[in-house]
Amino acid sequence: MPDRPNILLILADQLYSGALSAVGNPWVSTPHLDSLALGGARFCRAYCTAPVCGPARASLLTGRMPHALGVDYNHDPLSPAVPDLGHLIRRAGYDTAYVGKWGLKTQPGSPGFDFPPLPAGTRLRLGLESDDAIADTAAAYIREPRERPFLLAVGLTNPHDICYWVMNEDLGIPTEGALPPLPPNFGILADEPEFVQRCRARLHYGQEVSYTLKWDEARWRRYLYTYYRLVERVDASIGRILDALREAGHEEDTLVVLTSDHGEGVAAHHWVVKLVFYEEPAVIPLLLRWPRVIPAGWTDSQRLVSGLDLLPTLCAVAGATPPEGIEGRSLLSLLSSSDQTIHDYVISELQPDPEHRDLGGRMLVTPRCKYCAFSEGARPELLFDLAA
Repeated sequence: MPDRPNILLILADQLYSGALSAVGNPWVSTPHLDSLALGGARFCRAYCTAPVCGPARASLLTGRMPHALGVDYNHDPLSPAVPDLGHLIRRAGYDTAYVGKWGLKTQPGSPGFDFPPLPAGTRLRLGLESDDAIADTAAAYIREPRERPFLLAVGLTNPHDICYWVMNEDLGIPTEGALPPLPPNFGILADEPEFVQRCRARLHYGQEVSYTLKWDEARWRRYLYTYYRLVERVDASIGRILDALREAGHEEDTLVVLTSDHGEGVAAHHWVVKLVFYEEPAVIPLLLRWPRVIPAGWTDSQRLVSGLDLLPTLCAVAGATPPEGIEGRSLLSLLSSSDQTIHDYVISELQPDPEHRDLGGRMLVTPRCKYCAFSEGARPELLFDLAA
């Protein structure tokens, strides 16, 4: 392996893995995401550990499942005693910083990260109000001279703003031109578990789906249109960061990783946002670009990977020692061998109601099948043949 590279980790929020023009989606234009997908590696079967922000982010930063961290909901804190990515990479001799959306209840305070301040008055609630400031702060960090390699994690907020559009907030995005068609799997499953049906009517945690119950097809198509415009906005923010990397002379000596906490419903089975195990919210984009090390255009559409694998991969690249007992595995072996696998199966978990912690679901995915089990209700199990 060559000398240890800089590491630029870009975390989008709620980015559907199919929302890239590089994968053939004609309803969105993402030149900067495409540059990563076409200039490096793309893992097509990467699954989140939980289809909700806080628990998934806790796993990305620690390499541990949400239940092992006690982070089952967005409002659960991550213990500062758990070694996180910044702490481990800093111990290996890197400068480490985090800019933007943290996405956990606790305020950014990890001993492993510096937190460059955003401009005064920046509000993180909406990506339309914060992502440009986050990108510019990240760009300024990249341009700073330093003697050691850096790990810079950048938390961008969009396309998460779609949550507020669904709940009838005007984001000021006009509908212009043709609307995307509804997906082939727009219909609700005839045997959808009662547990999932109840989640459709939730009025607090995960309430966005309840707003769609009376939507007509035109409204669903406007939702898809708006979501893709938000993806284009975050793509532009990513472009500002990548431009700074190139202008600072770091493009060739930096591993860039792009991923998301979870995906987005994109109208599959009449679903929006997250908190369900359908493929659209459960699969995450995972792109790695490292010039002269990772072949351009490398794509893996078969082998299973998990959000748990991010931390051990970056530890391997940085020469850091990952904590004992984590379930994630480095992706580097997959890049060097088409016969190697690191997971026979991957797991995702879901706790949809913080007021009733005995409710929950689990998803297990193998190369061929997906099995989902829920804690109560009629039809508590689902089995999908993913090869059909």
